[in-house]
Amino acid sequence: MYVEQIMTMLGLSDLQLALAVIGLLILIMVAVLNIKYARARRKAKEQSDYSLDGRFAREPTFGPGFADADPSRIEPSFGDVQPMTISAPEKFTIDPRIDCVITLRFDEAISGAEILQEINAWTDLEAQSTARWMCEGLNANIDVAEDWEELHPDSTYSDLQLAIQLASRKGPIGVLELSDFCSRAQALAETLGSQIDMPSVSAMLESAKELDVMAAESDIQLSINILFDEPCPWGNFDALMRQRGFKLARNGRQYEYLSKGLVLFNSTDLDPNKPVSQITLLLEVPLVPQEERAFERMLSEGVELAQAAHGRLVDDNGINLSEAAVISIRQHLDVLYANLEKSGIPAGSSTASRLFS
Repeated sequence: MYVEQIMTMLGLSDLQLALAVIGLLILIMVAVLNIKYARARRKAKEQSDYSLDGRFAREPTFGPGFADADPSRIEPSFGDVQPMTISAPEKFTIDPRIDCVITLRFDEAISGAEILQEINAWTDLEAQSTARWMCEGLNANIDVAEDWEELHPDSTYSDLQLAIQLASRKGPIGVLELSDFCSRAQALAETLGSQIDMPSVSAMLESAKELDVMAAESDIQLSINILFDEPCPWGNFDALMRQRGFKLARNGRQYEYLSKGLVLFNSTDLDPNKPVSQITLLLEVPLVPQEERAFERMLSEGVELAQAAHGRLVDDNGINLSEAAVISIRQHLDVLYANLEKSGIPAGSSTASRLFS
């Protein structure tokens, strides 16, 4: 009754009151985030024994657990999706196709050490964020070619780029996470006395949703099953796989087929203490360049393994793999590769590696 009297006095409708309450909640949330950020800055500055050079002289880190698969998200595939790894870590750079990019411009070049001292307060973001975030500076040194680079304390920079990834296999970035990152960038610009070029949060959230839809439609895994007439002893099977060019993975349960240091496809987990009655080869299409012809090579290896160990190629239902099924897969692949190229994120590129992780 008291609320109704206030609404009558102010001349507010139910909708107007609801909007006012929502607006108040948003203001409280932003205030809490800013207070949390300020506390983090003070705590980081108090850690005088923390080595600035030791932390930022290497590739930026993006927070633990980022690449962990989200069990609530189901990706389209020809088989069960399982993780596949690239043999060597890749150095990533900011990419506006998948990142929200915020630019800070300085009236006069500023030292990397000064910038890093402020970003040092962002250590809590690495633990809280589920998305990769990065920082690059435009080198203003006369003797160095002007280019975006990882920040170095002994260099000076005329511009700064801050970026956070908009989507991954976990889904699109959330509104709170993106708002927090933008608030930190705004506070950094005020501290360093720089101009800031920052897209709206609503526009970036919409871009994140569109990117997530595209990624979900393109995140395809192909599988080929080889069913043996009789179980193959592990020793014989291991010798056959190595003869065909496969490499046993570090876990001792998977085999990988590499080309130029890149895993083209791999097997499902096997038990080295038991004879092998079936093996499944898996290919994550977006992670391998089209020119590697990974599916054709995986199919060829499947045929060779089946012939050598007296087996046959079957689908997920145990039915012999037909030529018609292979033709259909090839047609799907052509469409998928074309869509990835059209989106500007070709299969096997560093951008695809980030998006489909």
